[in-house]
Amino acid sequence: MTHPEYILTLSCLDQRGIVHRVSGFLAEHGCNIIDSAQFGDAESKLFFMRVHFALEEGAVGDAPLRADFAALCTQMGMNGQLHDAGTKPRVMLMVSKIGHCLNDLLFRYKSGLLPVEIPAIVSNHMDFYQLAASYNIPFHHLPLATGADAAAKQAQEARVLDLMHTHKIDLVVLARYMQILSPGLCEAMRGKAINIHHSFLPSFKGAKPYAQAHHRGVKLIGATAHFVTGDLDEGPIIEQDVERVDHAMDADTLSAIGRDVECVVLARAVKWFVEHRILQNGDKTVVFK
Repeated sequence: MTHPEYILTLSCLDQRGIVHRVSGFLAEHGCNIIDSAQFGDAESKLFFMRVHFALEEGAVGDAPLRADFAALCTQMGMNGQLHDAGTKPRVMLMVSKIGHCLNDLLFRYKSGLLPVEIPAIVSNHMDFYQLAASYNIPFHHLPLATGADAAAKQAQEARVLDLMHTHKIDLVVLARYMQILSPGLCEAMRGKAINIHHSFLPSFKGAKPYAQAHHRGVKLIGATAHFVTGDLDEGPIIEQDVERVDHAMDADTLSAIGRDVECVVLARAVKWFVEHRILQNGDKTVVFK
């Protein structure tokens, strides 16, 4: 017989007895801890915790467990969540004309390496509608002309929000979606949208960053995955990685290496999000790997 499994996450002001209270609560409710991680931040004075557990006593149901956990959070001033580990989060992918991250995420999804449901792919171009069709995922073409006015942009973003609500989206992934989001949309996606970009920002902005990097003789290239905020490319960082390069590599080789790093970094960030391993700590993140 398999038992239902949950993932508990919490953050609160650091204080004595948190681990004792939480583990005691789980024991009292017939739960067995599978794995647990915690971190106390000396700077912010906050405590973070993630517990994966199984509910082994049939006498305790889902609703009473959630109600009692909410009461515990109130008593201890905790910001806590209880996630059903058997439920796959629903992810919407957004892309423009560069498809390596989209292709990588779809392969991981189809292979069972990424425990998600993907009910929608959104793009401002038509380049990847056939790729979406090959995975039997609805493709939504939401064009936005170059130089479009504020009204057109607002209407396009309203359709993005409508898709999020219609499909009950838990996470939006900007898999190289090359449009600047409005402050309103960023706020609506707060804490549930992840972006990826190369490591050259802010040094090499604009077109052909890898050509610029090659011209300057860079020795490290990489990528950053972060939460989306109204501060362009400056949201809380989730994951980063780099690869060494050298003088013998041309700009195309650097670009190919950069694409690989972007795919890996974004996939890690998405996987950690859907496994409820990321907790925000002000402008930073705590990631329980």
